[in-house]
Amino acid sequence: MTPRLERRLLQAAFALAGAVPVTAGAWGALGFWRPDSHARYLSGLLLGIGLCFWWAIPAIERRGAVVRALALIVVIGGLARLAGGLQTGFGPSTSLPLVMELGVTPLLALWRERVAGRSGDSGRDAR
Repeated sequence: MTPRLERRLLQAAFALAGAVPVTAGAWGALGFWRPDSHARYLSGLLLGIGLCFWWAIPAIERRGAVVRALALIVVIGGLARLAGGLQTGFGPSTSLPLVMELGVTPLLALWRERVAGRSGDSGRDAR
């Protein structure tokens, strides 16, 4: 696979994966799940995380610091969800997000590192 094709595939994967927090975050921020203030706030954070991932797409190989920070935030949240699931049990509302938080997100971040390395970019954020 050429570096250009791999970069395009990574960008497409980020666009697709980013749709999950953007959609879920917007849905919750609008109060469609739980209309309370705290749930809306947390949904707004989720929406913001997704939008930041999308912001990184055009210059994905130069957005290393942003992608790493966002991935770390998502993994920490996933570990908290995992701890809760171990206490209360795992249903679809726990298991499916865990796949994104502890599986897909770290793998996308690692893939971004590979693409940045192949492009010769140091992974610094562009200004």
